[in-house]
Amino acid sequence: MKHSTQITFCLIILTIVGLHNSFAEQGITIENPEAYHKIADEARKRIDDAANVKARAKPEKPRRVLVFSMHVNKGEVRSGHPSIALANYAIKHMGDKTGAYTTDYSSKPADFAIENLEQYDAIIFNNTAGMLTEDKTLQNDLLDYIFAGGGFVGTHAAGATFCQYPIYDYFPEFGEMLGGFESGGHPWKPHEYIHLKMDDPDHPANLAFDGKNIEVSDEVFQFTDPYSRNRLRVLNSIDPTRTDMNPARRMLPEREADQDFAISWVKRFGKGRVFYTSLGHNNHLYWNTPILQQTLDAIQFAVGDLKGPTTPSAKLTPAIEAQENLNWNFGIAAYTFKNNTLFETIEKVDELGLAYVGGLNVQNVSADIPKKFDHHLTDEEIRKIRSKLTMHGITMLTYFVFDIRGDKVESRRIFEFGKKMGIETFISEPKIEDLDWVENLCVEYGIKLAIHNHGPRLSPVYMYPEKIVELTQDRSPLIGAACDFGHWAKEGIDPYEAVKILGDRVITIQMHDQSQINADGHDVPWGTGKIKLDKILQFLKQESITPTMFGLEYSYNWDHSLPEIKTSIDYFNQQSLKLANH
Repeated sequence: MKHSTQITFCLIILTIVGLHNSFAEQGITIENPEAYHKIADEARKRIDDAANVKARAKPEKPRRVLVFSMHVNKGEVRSGHPSIALANYAIKHMGDKTGAYTTDYSSKPADFAIENLEQYDAIIFNNTAGMLTEDKTLQNDLLDYIFAGGGFVGTHAAGATFCQYPIYDYFPEFGEMLGGFESGGHPWKPHEYIHLKMDDPDHPANLAFDGKNIEVSDEVFQFTDPYSRNRLRVLNSIDPTRTDMNPARRMLPEREADQDFAISWVKRFGKGRVFYTSLGHNNHLYWNTPILQQTLDAIQFAVGDLKGPTTPSAKLTPAIEAQENLNWNFGIAAYTFKNNTLFETIEKVDELGLAYVGGLNVQNVSADIPKKFDHHLTDEEIRKIRSKLTMHGITMLTYFVFDIRGDKVESRRIFEFGKKMGIETFISEPKIEDLDWVENLCVEYGIKLAIHNHGPRLSPVYMYPEKIVELTQDRSPLIGAACDFGHWAKEGIDPYEAVKILGDRVITIQMHDQSQINADGHDVPWGTGKIKLDKILQFLKQESITPTMFGLEYSYNWDHSLPEIKTSIDYFNQQSLKLANH
């Protein structure tokens, strides 16, 4: 009786508030709007009182978010969910109160233009629904913005956006970015209570619930492909042991089989950070303090201030959780599979249970895209590569291109390519006289440069760690070293001593173990050779040095090295567990 009374009051009284405010946002007038002012004030007071929230992270810089609200049904713009206006108010109120961000609003798809979005740290889809725009340029601009590092927050009907039931292939890339399309309706009605379990209670974007399962009334969705725990990190989901799961609710066959009804999740989309929650239909959620706190946390996560892991749930193991605690990203350098295409490499990385890969500019993309993976690819081909990565739950963190020249046109094309691919770090060996120009591009694009060390023929200066320290001494912290242990070892340079010399100029690591520390050495499974990998890892932890990626680069026994690769992965996992627990 308590629950039904509360819901009835909320739905009757505040639906009126929400309808008035939602209509007003879209320029739709109703008779005698003054009659709703008292109720609207009461709703604002409820939100103000409930928004007893705190910013968990101090903003690294002033943050600005764009809250987008629009509901389209078969080409017709509708008023949308009554809760839209309450959410709009709550989001702005929390930002103003905590100083975490400032808020702008829009209901114009033209604002998806990349030149507009780039002024924002995140875009929030507040209960959007339907085909917001069929303009392909605007659609691609939205995804390019997120993949290059923009944040995205979606609430409730955002899962039914850029599609129109029952067709979901108008803009499938949006579903890949989000983590799924609402393609099975909502088995639970708005007034019904569901029980949520905390799949990831310690995640920073899930701390609002204090690790406790909760009961909530709302209309929530069920998702199908591209939804997969191999592609996203589920924060909370319906507890089927405590929620009415009657088959008469018309659950999707796959969801009825696995009982997997995710409610909120996070994921990586290139450099972008994505949060989605199925909650948000009912008005009363916007004066529910834990849900408001999670909304604030989600926005801080999306803009980049609240750090939180995004390894997909299905890839999580105790070792990977240990690596997350160490703030280490462990993946495969594409050179390990240089005789395969990029698409085959992505598949192999997924099969190995890892979430990160490093790209290589001399590798062919795929059988269908028989081109080198470089800046000469078309935008359409780049989007296909991004889709391949996303559908395997893989993020490309680094990209090797041997030389970034001082040619301003060509070098800018390389950085534009890196931006579109969401690359964090270029591994390259630009000429010393070009470093000033390349540094300027690094700062402009927010992409790091890790200077690689080949042998004396290709890297007569860069092979020596002391020289890299000297060359980077007065440069941006975005410039440092790509520590290739194999090349150092072949030249008689102890990688452990080299890493200590470089210190915080270690940007990324191409990790090897070698049979000998001389020119006759070759790759061997990690932990069985002469490189002091355990001491290197201990030093990095001790000094809080967090490379962009520990890239497993196995350069021996080509095409038959998978057993050695797996042994090396096991070694790194064991070391991670050991170090995280000490």
